[in-house]
Amino acid sequence: MTSAASENPRNRADALPKSWNPSDVEADLYERWVAAGYFHADTGSDKPSYSIVLPPPNVTGTLHMGHALDHTLMDLLTRRKRMQGFEVLWLPGMDHAGIATQTVVEKQLAVDGKTKEDFGRELFVDKVWDWKRESGGQIQGQMRRLGDGVDWNRDRFTMDDGLSRAVQTIFKRLYDAGLIYRAERLVNWSPVLKTGISDLEVDHKEVEGELVSLRYGSLNDDEPHVIVATTRVETMLGDTAVAVHPDDERYQALIGTTVYHPITGRQIPIVADDYVDPEFGSGAVKITPAHDPNDFELGLRHNLPMPTIMDITGKIADSGTEFDGMDRFEARLKIRERLEAEGRVVGRKYPYIHQVGHSERSGEPIEPRLSMQWWVKVEGIAKAAGDAVRNGDVKIHPASQEPRWFEWVDNMHDWNISRQLWWGHRIPIWYGPEGEIVCVGPDEQAPEGYVQDPDVLDTWFSSGLWPFSTMGWPDATPELAKFYPTSVLVTGYDILFFWVARMMMFGMFVSDDPVLTAGKDANQKQVPFEDVFLHGLIRDEHGKKMSKSRGNGIDPLDWINEYGADATRFTLARGAQPGGDLSVGTSHVTASRSFVTKLFNATKFALMNGAQPGELPARDTLTDTDLWILDRLDEVIAEVDAALDNYEFSKALEGLYHFAWDEFCSWYLELAKVQFAESEERAASTRIVLGNVLDSVLRLLHPAIPFVTETLWQALTAGAEGESIVISSWPTVSGATADAAAARRIADTQKLITEIRRFRSDQGLADSQKVAAKLIGTDTADLLAQQAGIANLAKLTEPGDDFAATASLEVRLTTATVVVQIDTSGTVDLDAERRRLEKDLAAAEKELAGTTGKLGNEKFLAKAPDEVVAKIKARKEIAEGDVERITVRLAEIATLAAK
Repeated sequence: MTSAASENPRNRADALPKSWNPSDVEADLYERWVAAGYFHADTGSDKPSYSIVLPPPNVTGTLHMGHALDHTLMDLLTRRKRMQGFEVLWLPGMDHAGIATQTVVEKQLAVDGKTKEDFGRELFVDKVWDWKRESGGQIQGQMRRLGDGVDWNRDRFTMDDGLSRAVQTIFKRLYDAGLIYRAERLVNWSPVLKTGISDLEVDHKEVEGELVSLRYGSLNDDEPHVIVATTRVETMLGDTAVAVHPDDERYQALIGTTVYHPITGRQIPIVADDYVDPEFGSGAVKITPAHDPNDFELGLRHNLPMPTIMDITGKIADSGTEFDGMDRFEARLKIRERLEAEGRVVGRKYPYIHQVGHSERSGEPIEPRLSMQWWVKVEGIAKAAGDAVRNGDVKIHPASQEPRWFEWVDNMHDWNISRQLWWGHRIPIWYGPEGEIVCVGPDEQAPEGYVQDPDVLDTWFSSGLWPFSTMGWPDATPELAKFYPTSVLVTGYDILFFWVARMMMFGMFVSDDPVLTAGKDANQKQVPFEDVFLHGLIRDEHGKKMSKSRGNGIDPLDWINEYGADATRFTLARGAQPGGDLSVGTSHVTASRSFVTKLFNATKFALMNGAQPGELPARDTLTDTDLWILDRLDEVIAEVDAALDNYEFSKALEGLYHFAWDEFCSWYLELAKVQFAESEERAASTRIVLGNVLDSVLRLLHPAIPFVTETLWQALTAGAEGESIVISSWPTVSGATADAAAARRIADTQKLITEIRRFRSDQGLADSQKVAAKLIGTDTADLLAQQAGIANLAKLTEPGDDFAATASLEVRLTTATVVVQIDTSGTVDLDAERRRLEKDLAAAEKELAGTTGKLGNEKFLAKAPDEVVAKIKARKEIAEGDVERITVRLAEIATLAAK
């Protein structure tokens, strides 16, 4: 600290603006951090490594609240680790988002009346790359607005050459190991996109449909027949059986026989299967193996034919009926009308509310469809992914999510990895003129005359390689040597199965790769990440899931523009609990903005009073106030460290919030004002304690609110502690033994001041109004030193010769009972105070009557949950106390008025 700064502390306070306006600071400050290289990871560093790979957002995307939460938590973790002395890599990147991106570009072409077929595959893919270069990556600018401390020099894209090489390599290794195969299976088919889609790309919505009960077999009641019900009448064209439960006595004579199909005219078998619920409907179900996932499994068990009766656009095809060529929904109506005319519709339930899967991208109902696709055999690699968690090589936070993880990976079905698209990683399979099949690796060429498979890989295939493909695998790189395995994956629990599972499977499959194990500890498991932190979903302030249809979504950029990045980040981090959803709304972000403003104003006050970090005076020369705040700081550092080490962000930020606002600003700064006025020696000591505590508070808060803390820290230290808080050291506990006696005395002081303030309010005194008072009992050793602080914070003045106590209060403390006598004569409008209290009394009596009535209602008590009853009892106790307190005060006023 320069002597000029010490002699004229206002120089540092004047370095700050009059008020905190985030938009004036954030953009320039962020670019200075990037230019200074603070976020660039050095692979040659001797520091211990810490690494996170950013879950790659879609190149078509924008920053939504889920992203903002993810990014805030990752930035908080990496900033803290950087301050703790780790070499930190936070690696950014984006996903090519096969379906989403192709859909965007196709819509652009459609404006000019064009389709991708008008250009051909190669030219269309060129157009997608053009779009990516011109319009993609909007989210990068939004990441900068949020303050993401990522290593922009290592930005990755799933379609880059290096990552494409990794995709080809892993495909060939899996293929050569017999884990990739081609087969006809049922998939989620999008008739609009003309491709299979993953489960994650299916939105399940409640729709109003129609449940139609149909008669198969004879129309004569004396001859064999069955009744089946369906919401998808059109699929009956692909029926190959009717199934009943093997123990259903109604159908014992029909099992093994056949029944007449009313549209195709075929005789189809009646089979017995435990899948059928005999209690639902008639207990008989039509089986369409090529268009229903449950029917498909049953068809496999009973070796049933599986005719596909729809083409890739969802039109009826190859059914051999008059319905060929019709759209599936038109056919649904026409088939039902024909069956009605024949007397085969025996029941219709409308509306029938049921769940129907819809394509997330194109919006239409998906069609389960039998299709020739490429698959990954997952049994072995899924088991390895499960064992990695069972063995403790990967830890899931919270541990309560582990059973869901095991349930998924232990029962995973083979993974459909092919998509009928043009944008994406082309499947590296080539077909020869005689039907030969060859898988081509990244450094190989297909034989002349061979033709490549037209499909591309599921986007999750390439993003499943993200932890190591982004660091250069399959080649040996300094990044892999230094930063792999990664330290933690931060993501929402909703994609635990889709993305996390795939990264784990691929990571375990290549775990013994020499590229990954070279130079590593033989006992260190080469998992893709050591920890998985799963946070919940963002909900609105009423607890409802955010969605466009509800109109309750929040654009984080709107918050950043209005309240600042720090307030936005603090709101999200403060609400983030392991595995728990978090509700956010305007009230939350305004509270966070108030906190940032409070911190700004507190720092400005401290600087104006000469606060500066430095070597602390000997503890035996410090006041109770100083010892208390220093010891509390030690406790808070330990609590924050323990919470963040366990990914308990909410606990850490909540503790910091209350320490900074309630203890540091509301108590210590106010008590410090008294110490500044005592003597120059005391003031000098207080400035150093205040400076040190503020320095630590800013550092502790920096990972969550980086912009304001950098600005304030620069002013506080005036460059003496380093060039940026970003690379400053993380606070550590002092090691001093806490002074329990000082803490007790300050606690007593706080209690006494709080009770006096409450008492003053009951007397109708304004917060700023000073009043004469006598404190009897503060002459004990524990309180004597705090009398000036008590008087200052409680707005009390010395009693004069004409002092006459008009009200008194008794406060029981740890070592003394203090009686507070106040002279309110001439300070309170008795009539106005009486009217106010009478209004308050009426409200309290109404509350008391209402709660008493509910607790006296036996029917209510019998039905109400225990927690509801407990809340009403608590409300009743509060109301009783209010009635008693207000009644006493009204009596006092009546006495004063009579004098």
